[in-house]
Amino acid sequence: MALPLEGLAAIVTGAGRGLGRAEALELARLGAAVVVNDYGQPGRDGSGEASAGPAEEVAREIRSAGGAALAHTGDVADFEQASALVELAISEFGKLDILVNNAGILRDRMVFSMAEDEWDAVVRVHLKGHFNTTRFAAAHWRNRSKAAGGPVYGRIVNTSSEAFLAGSAGQPNYAAAKGGVVGLTTSTALALAKYGVTANVICPRARTRMTEDVFAGFAQPDEGGLDPLAPEHVAPLVGYLASPAAARINGQLLVAHGGMVAVVDRPRVRAKFDSKEDVFGHEELDAVLGAHFADRPREETFAAAEVLGLRRGQEQGRAGQE
Repeated sequence: MALPLEGLAAIVTGAGRGLGRAEALELARLGAAVVVNDYGQPGRDGSGEASAGPAEEVAREIRSAGGAALAHTGDVADFEQASALVELAISEFGKLDILVNNAGILRDRMVFSMAEDEWDAVVRVHLKGHFNTTRFAAAHWRNRSKAAGGPVYGRIVNTSSEAFLAGSAGQPNYAAAKGGVVGLTTSTALALAKYGVTANVICPRARTRMTEDVFAGFAQPDEGGLDPLAPEHVAPLVGYLASPAAARINGQLLVAHGGMVAVVDRPRVRAKFDSKEDVFGHEELDAVLGAHFADRPREETFAAAEVLGLRRGQEQGRAGQE
């Protein structure tokens, strides 16, 4: 029996550790040939010397299990290096079918204390890194579709965060970048649908080196048990979205962790008010909006965070940043 991704070629960025590693191993387990990309810097803030070690180790692990994999250690936030990454997959495997964007860094700070370089670095890796690889993969699929005279196979799975959904006081750069990834994904989904390509975005909740302080207040599993926040809970969703079975899923945002997948609806209008005259005046706005919010608790703004069960971990993890 053929594996779901047999004969397909994939790129996974940020795949040397944590979530990206689990995703690369899952795609390989399902039959895909994988280019394991990781810049290899030891610091989660993007500090330290780049190293081929993490990417090479995961690629070896895939090959040892009988799969096909090679390592790429370029910086996906660099336009030319991202182009080289896509070209590597095409030259080695004959084509590219799946792109999983996962690479990212953290430089946490409250908004009133954040330095310009802390903002720029995080937006560069997360948002520009997602764009760069998407741009070259999209061009590849568009060219293939034109040559074939019809749709081709293409899957993009991007990585956002619940920091975008629920807010994260000490991560204005990260939350903004992850919100941008959602916008990039929905735009890409519309642009590439006619070529047969889907683009979806996930908000994974996983215990990795990037989230170790966020989830510091959440219990660890008993010895021998699988952590509910293990990346292995998220990787199967990525494998599914990359597969032919997910052909009808496009432009969607999904939250995943610990055996749970939630499909997030697009924002909907909660209330609507029309002006009595041609334009609103200050008094009329106060009358309608002031009344609408008057009886609502201030904390209601953070209701999404409460529903997702994040606030306690965020508050504990961000303590001392002020």
